[in-house]
Amino acid sequence: MLKFFRSTANQRLVARLLRESFREHAFGYGIAIVAMIVVAATTAASAWIMRDITNEFTGAKDLIVIYEIAAFVAVIFIVKGFATFFQTLFLSRAGNAIIADRQRKIYDRMLAHGIEFYHSYSSADLIMRMTQSAQAARGVVDTLVTSFIRDLFSVIGLVAVMAFQQPMLSLVAFVVGPIAIFSVNKLLKRTRKIMQKELASVSRIMRVMQETVFGARIVKSFNLESTMRNRMYEAVADVQKRANSIAALEAVTNPIMETLAGLAIASVVLISGYLVVQGGHTPGSVMAFITALLLCYEPAKRLARARVSLEAGMVGVRMMYEVTDRPLTMEEAPDAKPLADGPGEIRFDDVSFSYRENETVIKDLNIVFPAGKMTALVGVSGGGKSTVLNLIMRLYDPESGRVLFDGQDIKQATLQSLRDKIAYVSQDTFLFDNSVMQNIRMGRQDATDEEVVAAAKAANAHAFIKALPKGYKTGVGENGVLLSGGQKQRISIARAILRNAPILLLDEATSALDAESEALFRDALENLQEGRTTIAIAHRLSTVHRAHKIIVMDAGHAVEQGSHAELLAKSGGIYKKLHEYQLMP
Repeated sequence: MLKFFRSTANQRLVARLLRESFREHAFGYGIAIVAMIVVAATTAASAWIMRDITNEFTGAKDLIVIYEIAAFVAVIFIVKGFATFFQTLFLSRAGNAIIADRQRKIYDRMLAHGIEFYHSYSSADLIMRMTQSAQAARGVVDTLVTSFIRDLFSVIGLVAVMAFQQPMLSLVAFVVGPIAIFSVNKLLKRTRKIMQKELASVSRIMRVMQETVFGARIVKSFNLESTMRNRMYEAVADVQKRANSIAALEAVTNPIMETLAGLAIASVVLISGYLVVQGGHTPGSVMAFITALLLCYEPAKRLARARVSLEAGMVGVRMMYEVTDRPLTMEEAPDAKPLADGPGEIRFDDVSFSYRENETVIKDLNIVFPAGKMTALVGVSGGGKSTVLNLIMRLYDPESGRVLFDGQDIKQATLQSLRDKIAYVSQDTFLFDNSVMQNIRMGRQDATDEEVVAAAKAANAHAFIKALPKGYKTGVGENGVLLSGGQKQRISIARAILRNAPILLLDEATSALDAESEALFRDALENLQEGRTTIAIAHRLSTVHRAHKIIVMDAGHAVEQGSHAELLAKSGGIYKKLHEYQLMP
């Protein structure tokens, strides 16, 4: 145990964990600690009373004394029982509160990060940190509290009884104890590395499970069952192997402790028997000593093995703090203010941006999206169209330049006020595992049922929704798995319509619609666009020919701008070539 705390890193991490945990749950831990001290005291008292029990039963015949001893024994164990109850109850409550608090903090930190953060961790890794790391934090605190309060105080009390009753015999225990602890600690050096590998294997299991669920169609259509099975079996085997290694390290302490304890107790019995028979010592003092020694065995063994739990738990604690301490990739300015209402003009002022170093996506971009008009972004894949939308929503910040809403730099605005002004429809439609009604209502939480239905009608989704088994109350499944691609996209469009925001961003919003649904949506969009700044990315040029302005993106630059007719009239222009390609049979 002491060796564990020689590490400065361990000291800082444990001190931080205890400081945060005790500050927030001082009442529960306070009661649990008092109860543990009472348990330790009653344990020592139960060993001490053995002297009087033995002496009175083998010597005097005074029933009054026997009654008193019996009553004292009953009181000891009744008090110990209630103390154990309060210890268990409040320690469990405080521990459960720690798990809940840690999980809330991890999740809040995740939400505060920008999109870049989610590219740094797999979803399986984040889920593991959210669940097992929080459990690890609770386990470390519980181990420290129980080891340093209940077990340590129990050992101290019982050693005091042993030393007082039989000082010479106590030397035997004092020699065996350090040998046992030293032997156990020598076996625990590999615990941390094994635990790290086990958590990595658990993350792999989660990752394979997610890929199997979300990629079920690909797995089936490409006959990848055996491949996925092999990946899962390898991950499960790794977890099994690490778990067996941890179990072996924990189990190997038992024969060491049992052997040393057996030799110590046998030596004590031999010596105490000699002292009683030949040395004139009272049987009571020897019995009290033996009882204290036997009772001391379990808490001493737990203290010796506490390092296993601490080493394993600290791996999860470190992983937890890696997430909560990671600098935010997206922060509001200290003096951020809500965006003022305006007509809705969006301007890019010398904006440059790259996702990775030396891979520029946008370079010195200067474009204007007119207020209340529809602007279309077209061009080949990789030209920077989606990046423009990401920067408008401030999912990323430009490396240089400014994105302006009605002349206001969005980096100086609060994120909530910015995103309240935006409705977004992505080509990668995401739906929550909830009803159709609730998925549309995500656009505006306070919307009435009538407003939800009106938005669905505007998105040409009402007819198919009414045909579902429970209508608007029908569950869509995980990420809308129970709906077709076109149905999912129309619900996503309805969600954006319901939001009723002054800025509408459409990233291939009609990509999963058939020709008839797309035509109906374009009619609804014309009504929706009125008075709104609309920016639409489209590869099918038939969806953007009505746009007031079309911007052709190529390699991060706006290479052409104008109306549909103006761009078609431009000889050798990129837009004209794209239009001709799509008309080719």
